[in-house]
Amino acid sequence: MIDDVIELAKALINRRSVTPEDAGCQTLMADILAPLGFNIETLVFEDTTNMWARKGNQGPVFCFAGHTDVVPTGPEEQWQFPPFEATEHDGMLYGRGAADMKGSLAAMLVATHHFVTKHPDHKGSIAFLITSDEEGPFINGTTRVIDTLEARDEKITWCVVGEPSSTATVGDIVKNGRRGSLTGDVTFKGIQGHVAYPHLAENPVHLTAPAISELATEVWDEGNAYFPPTSFQISNVHAGTGAGNVIPGEMAMCFNFRYSTEVTNQALIDRVTHIFDKHKLKYDIKWTFNGLPFLTDEGQLVEATKRAISSVTGNEPVLSTAGGTSDGRFIAPTGAEVIELGPVNATIHKIDECVNMGDLNKLALMYERILENLLT
Repeated sequence: MIDDVIELAKALINRRSVTPEDAGCQTLMADILAPLGFNIETLVFEDTTNMWARKGNQGPVFCFAGHTDVVPTGPEEQWQFPPFEATEHDGMLYGRGAADMKGSLAAMLVATHHFVTKHPDHKGSIAFLITSDEEGPFINGTTRVIDTLEARDEKITWCVVGEPSSTATVGDIVKNGRRGSLTGDVTFKGIQGHVAYPHLAENPVHLTAPAISELATEVWDEGNAYFPPTSFQISNVHAGTGAGNVIPGEMAMCFNFRYSTEVTNQALIDRVTHIFDKHKLKYDIKWTFNGLPFLTDEGQLVEATKRAISSVTGNEPVLSTAGGTSDGRFIAPTGAEVIELGPVNATIHKIDECVNMGDLNKLALMYERILENLLT
């Protein structure tokens, strides 16, 4: 089975590993890696199962990183095929996690098996950092494994994260960084009252409207050569009792920044609170730091990845920092070079998630050639 990316992807998809469940996926991976000489560590933190597998004890350390957990399926009766019964149809492999990211895990394993078989005396070390908490609250997953590695001064040199980075064809986009993410949960205070007697109440919806307008139109930065401008989006707003004749006493709002390296967490916090204070609002706010922006500039890993993709597809990939966050944000601050390379992301998190089977074979070859470029 190890020589067949598709069969291995199926075996992983068939495990119902809805976050934070691993459902035996890491055991399957460990059973493949251990005979290749990998030392397997299972690291369980609270409800999350993680695996750190390493072959070799010398640097440099090349690491494949990814997750075995998947998002919930939604209504299973709306799927063309059962989401946890991997199905081949018209050249596509259907199932939850096919693209995000069990297909990538299968490709990583096959690439590693082929590489180690061909190059038993390769340079450095190869590692796998796998979690079951990437799609969940990301508290007990990769970040806890990194804390463990840092505590014993075990460093990753290069890391390929298998997130579905591609847009139209496999390998067309490589993520060499990600924007930072900062969330604010704020409650604005007013005075509840009868709508017929507004002079006896303070409507927080009315009071906050000018500040919200200012936030929505603010230019936070202009971005730079690697990052688009910082964006501000309101994701949730709630006020009122449900009655049509009651002025609300509070308004709750959740908003998020996806920000570039041109600003910092603290700079955004200071500017937001300045706007709230300027409009004399009464509020309580909680900030959640979801991840700092990171960037892997042109270097050994980016160059090795470009060469690998070009050798498989004949095309040079585009480097991008667009999109959401990934667990790369926990690995990059250790000093590692980090990129993301995976399948086309058109169906991720959707009903009828699927991946092109030919793309998985190409992806395995890309991963193998990255290893060859760096460790031979």
